[in-house]
Order: sequence, then C-alpha cells, then structure tokens
Amino acid sequence: MTAALPPEITGPSAWYGPDMLAREDEWILPLSPTHVAEVEQAAKAALATGIDIAQIGRADFPLPTLGPVLADALESLLAGRGFILFRGLPVGDWPIELSAAAFVGIGRHLGNPKSQNGKGHILGHVRDLGLASDDPNVRIYQTRERQTFHTDSCDVVGLLCLKAAKSGGHSALVSSMTIYNEMHRRRPDLLAHLLRPVATDRRGEVSPGQKPYFEIPVFSAHDALISVIYQRQYINSAQRFDDAPRLSPETVEALDLFDTLANDPALNFTMVLKPGDLQFVHNHTILHDRTGFEDWEDDTKKRHLLRLWLAPETARPLPPAYAQRYGTVTPGERGGIILPETRLHAPLTPI
Repeated sequence: MTAALPPEITGPSAWYGPDMLAREDEWILPLSPTHVAEVEQAAKAALATGIDIAQIGRADFPLPTLGPVLADALESLLAGRGFILFRGLPVGDWPIELSAAAFVGIGRHLGNPKSQNGKGHILGHVRDLGLASDDPNVRIYQTRERQTFHTDSCDVVGLLCLKAAKSGGHSALVSSMTIYNEMHRRRPDLLAHLLRPVATDRRGEVSPGQKPYFEIPVFSAHDALISVIYQRQYINSAQRFDDAPRLSPETVEALDLFDTLANDPALNFTMVLKPGDLQFVHNHTILHDRTGFEDWEDDTKKRHLLRLWLAPETARPLPPAYAQRYGTVTPGERGGIILPETRLHAPLTPI
C-alpha cells in the first residue's frame, strides 16, 4: 500500500510557516496611491451605471496599473506559494457599497465569483451572528469560535477586512502540501487512508438527488498534482447520517495526525488582518484558519470581513470526484453551493 503513494511535493507550495512569515515582504503587497485611485474610480463608475454588484464583470472594472499586478498574483496563487495579501484599501472612508463593489471588481480580475451558500450570496459576510457550530446547519464563520484549519468549496477564497475584532480573530495559514510531505515521511501507512474517499457533511445545503454529505479524499492525486479538501468538524458531523461510510480507527488516527501537523507552529503561521487588507488563498494547496475572538459591544465596531469564492479560468485540473461538491470540475465554472432556488446576488448586510 505504502509503495503506491504519490511522491512528496516539491516547489514553492510546500513551505514551512516560520520561514514564510520571515519573508512577508514577498507576500504583503502595499497598494500604491495610483492603485487605490483606479480601484475607487472603477467602483464608482460601475455603481453609477446602476449595475447589481453581483453582475460586475472584469470589463466593467478596468484596472490599468493594478490589473497586471493581479495577473502576477494569480499565477503565484495557483502555481506558487498559494496566498497573497494586498494592503491599503481605505475602507474606513468608504461606504459599504463602495467597498463591496471594489472587492468584487478586484476579484473579477482573479476569477468568477461563486455562490457561498444556498441563498446565492457571491459576497459573503464573515461576522458573528450569535450562532454556535453545534447546530448542524450552522457554518462556523457565522460564529466567534475558532474555525480550525480547513478549505472552502472553491479554487480561491478572498477576504476583505472591513473591521477587526476587539481581540483575536487572526488569520492562520498552513501548507497542505507540507502536511502531505510530513505524513509521507512519518506515517505513510496513515497517509494512505487519506487518499481514500471520506464523508463530509453538507451542513443542510443539499440539492435534490444529493446525499447530505459528499465523499472525496482529503488528498487527491490527479494529473501529477495533489489537491486537498478538508473540514474536520464536517467530517465528524457526517457520521450522524446512518448511511455515511464509517470512519475506521486508522482513518481517525490519520485525521488526528493531519490536525496535529496543521496546528504545529513549525509548519503554520498567523497574520493579523487590518482594515483594508485583501487576502487571497488557494484552497487546493493551503488550509486556512481563524482564531476565536472577543468582539466589541458596539455593533458599529464589530468584526466584519467580506468574502469571495473565486473560480479562475486557469485553475488546475481536479479529479472527477470533486464534481460532487463543485458541481463541475471545469475551470472557471466550478465551485460554490447551488440549490434549485439559488439566485446569485451580493447582499450588503449579513443575512
């Protein structure tokens, strides 16, 4: 069994946290006054046409100088380190509508926005709604709890920080390619179990004909690439379904080792997102997390981030099994959560 494992990952996607943190000048890109001015101009011009924010396209959002920078960033996201952070949008001076239009417009230069829930929200609001993850129909971003390391159901996830928490709520990243390599070296017998399908809970967002869970391996080898899909809480909660395949003791041990490695400070690192920061992460090679947080009592100051799920047309090939979650594996079209009643829109308040 062990001999059949795909080889270890080489290249910039298999980084170690402390090393990458020390090189923050490589992945934090300050937006210049020219960049900010053209984003603001493009956002205001798009809004002036009366276009729905969800319908803003790349052609509606010209970025003469920032556009080439975003093109380079996309290449780094998909084939390099797998994440990047742009700093400096003046969101504190902008109304929410302008910030939302700017974020969607920038995102359109990286990929096509996808629905983040059954309601068709292409613009997600990451805010504590006073909910708890022990409700099987609640997703953890709607709480103030720590999220734990996971992937989202898209190629690239983007966050725009509008307001930070009173304390905590920091963003953590770890290379899933490094986790793969470490498991390959330490426990190849356990790694083999994560190359097999495992049931993951859909958390109540189920289309007709679908099971309430999907079955995709944590690590998938396809076209000489390793891709990852992972959310441990949802793997655990899928066991509530009588017809879901049971987790073997060996699989549980493998998942526990995966989590131990993800949480190892020698592998991961934490960054503080400031208002105006835009973070983009490649889900197939990077796991992201958010620490628990204490929020402000004043509702106007509470932690608030906007989120995009993006499907780049130049994204990597994915194995057919991903169609269970992504709807299709066609680059530019895949990802998101689509139910029969889904209609794409971009709400400006958390709902």
